[in-house]
Amino acid sequence: MMITVSQSKERQEGGDEAVVRARILDAAFAAFMKSGYAATSTLEIATRARVSKRELYALVGNKQEMLVACIRERAKRLQVPANLPLPHDRKTLTHILSSFGTQLLREVTDPAVVAVFRLAIAEAVQASEVAQTLDSIGREASRAALRQIMAGALASGLLDGRPTELAEQFSGLLWGTFMVSLLLGVAERPSSREIATRARDATAAFLKLHPPPNGT
Repeated sequence: MMITVSQSKERQEGGDEAVVRARILDAAFAAFMKSGYAATSTLEIATRARVSKRELYALVGNKQEMLVACIRERAKRLQVPANLPLPHDRKTLTHILSSFGTQLLREVTDPAVVAVFRLAIAEAVQASEVAQTLDSIGREASRAALRQIMAGALASGLLDGRPTELAEQFSGLLWGTFMVSLLLGVAERPSSREIATRARDATAAFLKLHPPPNGT
């Protein structure tokens, strides 16, 4: 009976720690957005999260580790599912590219994600680690996902080329100059319908540039 009670207590404490950790990361993100990464202190984050600095360091770590955790949480939404089917025909490839393009546009144009990009740009001189973290964790998640899709299409004989170059080309067709306009605040976040249309158009343009090898 004592073992059961002890295990239950451990699960409860673990759950409480997860809640507090999430609160710390929310507080860190809010502070970074408000004051900038370089100007934000761990004391300010701890105060916002209603925890001690000791608890903050124990559950998350230092300020840079908090930044990494904030970006990593958002990057998870850009990963390709482990059970993604291998495209065996152009129709399936069209569906996969269009679906992923829609997901990518939806997640990256989220105001919180756009705010991270703006933070990285604003802190490029004072705290270059923000941009480095965003590029190596956040942006790399989408690049790796696209490379995986392209590698699958190459393995099935649906495309010719190199996964990295194909992924970059598709990304260029998907975004164009829209991200710059979004960061400058001269464009609004597209609607769900506009996002889906943009992803379909980018997919169609990409596949037109890359007809089936050997005309198959």
